[in-house]
Amino acid sequence: MTQSWPDLAPIRTVVGPRAEGPDGRPLLLLLHGYGSNENDLPGIVAHLGQGWDWVSPRGPYDIPGGGAAWFPISVPGRPERGPVEAALAGLLAWLDQTVDGQPVVPIGFSQGGMMVTELLRARPDTFPAGVVLSGFVAPGTSPGDARLAGRKVPLFYGRGAEDRGMIPAEAFERTEDWAREHADATIKVYPGLAHSIAVEELADVAAFLGGLGLDAVAPSER
Repeated sequence: MTQSWPDLAPIRTVVGPRAEGPDGRPLLLLLHGYGSNENDLPGIVAHLGQGWDWVSPRGPYDIPGGGAAWFPISVPGRPERGPVEAALAGLLAWLDQTVDGQPVVPIGFSQGGMMVTELLRARPDTFPAGVVLSGFVAPGTSPGDARLAGRKVPLFYGRGAEDRGMIPAEAFERTEDWAREHADATIKVYPGLAHSIAVEELADVAAFLGGLGLDAVAPSER
């Protein structure tokens, strides 16, 4: 029996220095991986250069053991669309209610990385760049793909050469092909790295972000 999913899975918990609203600096939107939580990725911000605001929301689906997810795992690398679309709708609704003019760069690890690609595909004119770490893109096409390919949004895609078991190799290959076709892609594969984030990788992400040329934006009147 196919499980039904809500149209929108709301964001319930967010951490960040400006979790109640933006302060005008470019915003890093940190999207954790499966089984983790909103406190996982903030530690990387100190390695990504100066001048960033950031927020880290918790995935909308609770899982046994106290962690959270952006979508349940059915077939690895090929998630069901229902829970993905509900999580995407909740994330976009939260952004619409919270972000006030500042540029937003989503950064995601593992299935959080897939959510980065979902954001870019859903709103190809909104995000100035994206960062996917050990993640993947969902199979199939999206209505925003053609527009995204025309924009060639800068996208950093990094993964470990020894990343096996969590995400199938074909999903990584699919993502690299998609990134080259739909983005201005920077693709890095790190020798010896498994399903994790390396210090060298963070240095590369910092250089990527520093090259975007994003400026602070004054918040509008509320």
